[in-house]
Amino acid sequence: MTERPLATLLLLAYQQQATIAAAIEGALQQTYSPLEIVISDDASSDTTWAAIERAVAGYAGPHRLILNRNPVNLGIGAHLNRMVELSHGELLFVAAGDDVSLPQRCTYVVDAWLAAERRPDLIASALLDLDDQGRTHGVIVPADLSTYRDAADWAARPPHVIGAAQAWTRRVFDRFGPLPAGSVAEDRLMVLRAIVSGGALTLPEPLVQYRRGGISRRRRNLHARDVVERLLKNNRHALVELPQLLADAQRAGQLPAVDHALRRELAREYFVRDLFAASHFLARWRVVRAARRVPLRWRLRLFVYAACPAVLAPFFALKRWSAPN
Repeated sequence: MTERPLATLLLLAYQQQATIAAAIEGALQQTYSPLEIVISDDASSDTTWAAIERAVAGYAGPHRLILNRNPVNLGIGAHLNRMVELSHGELLFVAAGDDVSLPQRCTYVVDAWLAAERRPDLIASALLDLDDQGRTHGVIVPADLSTYRDAADWAARPPHVIGAAQAWTRRVFDRFGPLPAGSVAEDRLMVLRAIVSGGALTLPEPLVQYRRGGISRRRRNLHARDVVERLLKNNRHALVELPQLLADAQRAGQLPAVDHALRRELAREYFVRDLFAASHFLARWRVVRAARRVPLRWRLRLFVYAACPAVLAPFFALKRWSAPN
């Protein structure tokens, strides 16, 4: 049980020419062995690929490198699926091109996995909050996943998780299959899959520098259109993720524990989709009236954004005026 398993670090890159070199340096400095590192660029239009080639040029260290450049942009879910296809490890570490894995990351996680007799299907860790200037601002601690026993726990206490500091087993990926095309985040899906399988752990040690100034940051909403843009982006992802969560729970034989909560979320997302797809004021009002499963306050608030955003102009003007430069 203590034989050192092959681990794979999956380093995803997209439009990260300024940060990918630091991410690769963190990968190459991993103290764990045997380790393979899959570095893949999702058809970036900037110089990310050239930066990758420069960062690995002449590497003669102990880790096996696999380089990949997608001919067309796949998106995060399909990109991860492609990288898993290229990999061979029992444990798969996820790393983003705007974050930095600390040298001991893979060693700590593998040691924890072996100490737990290889039972957990996902191991997360704390993260260092890194700003866009490279300064750290304390520790981000995800939920303690060891306290989640089944899908009922997951539904009752939705865990705070960050995919950039997760590793999961190949067996749990194989059990449930590829991530759905169109998904833009894997963390929630993989945590549920792990909890209903071998379980999950969270390590308190920060093992990843998580860059808040990267492409994953939340931008300020200074106009009504900013709110709508983010809402519709999240909506597109949710309409992919929620059916997959239902399917995964059913596969695990735990659908009754999550069915009500997830279908309530799905009803809200169908409402968002239909509201903003409606072509005129009356059609949008009909969507509001028909969505009985969605709280009235939420329906009315979004109706204003969809049908008469000019009403919100004074509020956003004040917000822009008071926002720090």
